[in-house]
Amino acid sequence: MSTLAAELRALPPTCGPVRLVAVDGHAGSGKTTFAARLAAALGGAPVVHLDDLATHSEFFGWTGRLREQVLVPLAAGRDAVHQVYDWTLRRFAGTATVPAAPVVLVEGVGAGRRELRPQLARVVWMELDAVSARRRGERRDGPELAGFWAGWARAEAAHFAADPSRPYAATRVDGVTGRIIPATVGESSTSS
Repeated sequence: MSTLAAELRALPPTCGPVRLVAVDGHAGSGKTTFAARLAAALGGAPVVHLDDLATHSEFFGWTGRLREQVLVPLAAGRDAVHQVYDWTLRRFAGTATVPAAPVVLVEGVGAGRRELRPQLARVVWMELDAVSARRRGERRDGPELAGFWAGWARAEAAHFAADPSRPYAATRVDGVTGRIIPATVGESSTSS
């Protein structure tokens, strides 16, 4: 992890003074856990959780909120403040502050999407197939969210069919062990 952290710090800034790093993969693949470990290895790098910007009605409709509330301030070298969606109350309730740090992580399904890639220093992909990730997520969330998962799985499959992130990931991480897959760190990612 320290090798990846050092490599990310050495990348050129891509969003004003910030190196914006996406941690992407299927829901349940370990993105949040890995992002927390990577943030710690980076000395407490801020993490933007896309679950805070998505909503029940817009699973993938968060790009405008991310841009306006997070990317624009960070690009100007300012701390960002974004709204946080409450999945129980079904509305935005509260805010989170994202310091303009040397490296900022954005974690969530679709973090490496086409529209964001020009501002990303790196895309990290969690290698865990959709079926295994869904099983893990359903175990984590319990049977009361089974209906949510069914709708989510369809939306996620449609998203990745139209806008895959994995081909642009210069770093891939085993979604079971959390280990970086050899021969991925240092490969250049392709932009579109």
